[in-house]
Amino acid sequence: MNRGDIVMHEIEPFYNWRHIYTSETDERSPFFGRVYSEFEFSQTIYNYYIHPQWDEFGSRTLYLKVLMADYEEGYAIIELIGEWNDAIEDDIMQFKRDVIDHFQTNGIYKYILLAENVLNYHSGDRDYYEEWYEEFMDENGWVVILNMPEATQYDFRKAKLQRYLELMQMDNWRTYKPYHLFKKIDQDMQFRLNM
Repeated sequence: MNRGDIVMHEIEPFYNWRHIYTSETDERSPFFGRVYSEFEFSQTIYNYYIHPQWDEFGSRTLYLKVLMADYEEGYAIIELIGEWNDAIEDDIMQFKRDVIDHFQTNGIYKYILLAENVLNYHSGDRDYYEEWYEEFMDENGWVVILNMPEATQYDFRKAKLQRYLELMQMDNWRTYKPYHLFKKIDQDMQFRLNM
């Protein structure tokens, strides 16, 4: 399972914003207090080791890293890696219960999910997507999945989940600071929602 010439254990979470935010030092983060190794590879996705900086949240095939959580502005940017499997692993349930519900309790209703390293999607029930959609719509929130690979997007659209989560492409997102990326996407979403 590699992306071009890059093997899974070489794909690190985006680290250029670590001087602004780290989830392990954020007392309101579900990952507060985590300690990471730079050298000990213990987590796998289908027998392929992944970089030790990724966070486990209950799925055996999907991992994440919270790159930013801004409680004043009410948004979070979360990077994903692996296989999003609702059919067998019920990843959306784990993600919703163990990560999103935690952030929503702290006032976050706008989410940018960076999905360029989500290599597959397998659909299951829509209940958690519907629940999440209803909750964030009540708070004028939204969920954007950014840069999901085309093949993965195909399966996502086939399950008709783009009704609940917006799919967008933005190749230059790394050139933005978190707040500016959020403002750009928020502006786009307000335009789309008001059409």
